[in-house]
Amino acid sequence: MSEGSIRERLSALSRGELVGLVALLAVTIGGAGLWYVRSLPRPVEVSTVPSGGIAAAPASATPSPEIIVLVDVAGWVRHPGVYEFTEGARVIDAIDAAGGARPGAVLEALNLAALLVDGTQVLVSREGETPAPPVLGGAVVGGLINVNTATATELEELPGVGEVIAQAIVDYRTENGPFTSVDQLLDVSGIGDATLEDIRDMVTV
Repeated sequence: MSEGSIRERLSALSRGELVGLVALLAVTIGGAGLWYVRSLPRPVEVSTVPSGGIAAAPASATPSPEIIVLVDVAGWVRHPGVYEFTEGARVIDAIDAAGGARPGAVLEALNLAALLVDGTQVLVSREGETPAPPVLGGAVVGGLINVNTATATELEELPGVGEVIAQAIVDYRTENGPFTSVDQLLDVSGIGDATLEDIRDMVTV
C-alpha cells in the first residue's frame, strides 16, 4: 500500500475513529513491550540451609553462657594469684595469665597441656626445690591427688592403693557421688584405717 493511499484513508476517518486507532496502536505497542520485559531472565534468590536440613539460627539467638573456671596460680611465677578462665583453658594459659614463669622455674614438672579445673591450683616449682607433682587433667591439686577427679591409674600411684582399690574408689564416687571428705574413703571396700593414714596427707577432695 502506497504512502498516498494511507494518507487518503486516514484523512477519510473521522476524529473519533482516529482517536480509537491511536488508542489501539498504543495498547498493542504497550502489550508487546510488557511481554518483552517479562520474557527477560531475572535473578533467583537461593536460601542456603546447613547440612542436615536444619535452618541456621537467627543472629539474634541468645548464645550459650560461658562456664567460668577459677584457678590459683602459685609458686615461681611473676604474678601469683587466683585467675578466672573460660572452660577449655590449659595449664600453659594459667601460667601466661600470671605473667609467665620466672627465670629458674621448673616447668617440666607440669603438664602444660592439661585442662584447668575449677577450684584447683597450678603450682610452679623453682630450681633447687622439690618439684610439684605433674598436673594430670586436674587430678593433682597443689601437690595432692583429688580423689574426686583422679583416674584409676592416677590413684594407683598412692601407697597401698593397687588396681583393685583404685577401681573401687572410682566405682564408689560414680555410684554415690563425690567424696565430701578424705575420711569418707573408709567407706570404700579395701581401704582401712592403716591405708587411710598412709595416704591422708597425699589426697584431697
